Amino acid sequence: MIHSKSEVAIVVLNFNGIALLKRFLPTVVQYSKNHTIFLVDNASTDASVSYVQTHFPSIKCIVHEENHGVSKAYNLALEQIHATYYVLLNNDVLVTEHWLQDMLFLMEEDKSIALCQPKICSLVAPNWFEYAGAAGGFIDVRGYPFCRGRIFNNLEQDTGQYNDKRAIFWASGACLLVRARAFHALGGFDPLFFAHFDEIDLCWRAHLFNWKVYYCGSSTVYHLGGGSLPYTHTYKTYLNFRNRALMLHKYHSFFFCTCMERFFWDVLAAFRMCLLGKFAHGWAIIKAQLDFFKLRKQCKTYYMHRFYLLPTVYTGNMVIDFFIKKKRRFSELLPKRFT
Repeated sequence: MIHSKSEVAIVVLNFNGIALLKRFLPTVVQYSKNHTIFLVDNASTDASVSYVQTHFPSIKCIVHEENHGVSKAYNLALEQIHATYYVLLNNDVLVTEHWLQDMLFLMEEDKSIALCQPKICSLVAPNWFEYAGAAGGFIDVRGYPFCRGRIFNNLEQDTGQYNDKRAIFWASGACLLVRARAFHALGGFDPLFFAHFDEIDLCWRAHLFNWKVYYCGSSTVYHLGGGSLPYTHTYKTYLNFRNRALMLHKYHSFFFCTCMERFFWDVLAAFRMCLLGKFAHGWAIIKAQLDFFKLRKQCKTYYMHRFYLLPTVYTGNMVIDFFIKKKRRFSELLPKRFT
């Protein structure tokens, strides 16, 4: 089924999230009156779809017959939606009044911006940034992602220090404004990732083809986090480590050396998990390494030779800076060179 064209299509991905839809969807509807809203359901076994159809008849539903994860579910859905912009929105995000206005203005002003995210704060602690995106994503040369406002698990309080608009390396999939033309030109998300790192992978590809990725600090949303898959779940740990390895394999020009170093740090991370008594997470990291070697041949490789020259790539060692040098805030990284 091909849906009618609209300027902005807000696409909410859902799997067995009826409780989240009841909590967050009314605000999305309230503050998005001029835009078309879609629910993309990943074969939920609860009453998610019937609830939306009954209580929000204006929302268009795309129902998958199986759970495709994040990547493939969005790809299949967006093939059916004709719009100028897509807003990919988690079902556990609370939007605010005018949440889209400034981001849309920014992308209309600069047609070379492919992806944009708002400020993402915690729903539980609204004065603090939230893990999944915070004030825009960056990455170090070893493929460790971090954010302004969040490095590893350390969060910063929002005191207005990141109320700017600026280029970033990756934008969060929790609330992601995407230029539809760019999304399809880039081939969409990589379905091999299933979930996690899929948006970072897409942003990396955008840089490769000279698109920009931006953060808009005058737009704010609040993210519950872990709505579909809790942060403490071992499968999330598995996906994070496996997909980071796959992503480095896809793009890194000096992959062999980086792969060996990455493998060392990941094994060290598994050992640390075991020391903390988190044996299941330690095994998830090891399994991620094993499965990476099985899946790597399925990746299309790009080898971006000037990756480390991008101004949003951190040239320091994030693991050493965070765990050994105790640099916990984004501002503390600035003496190290962002190229």
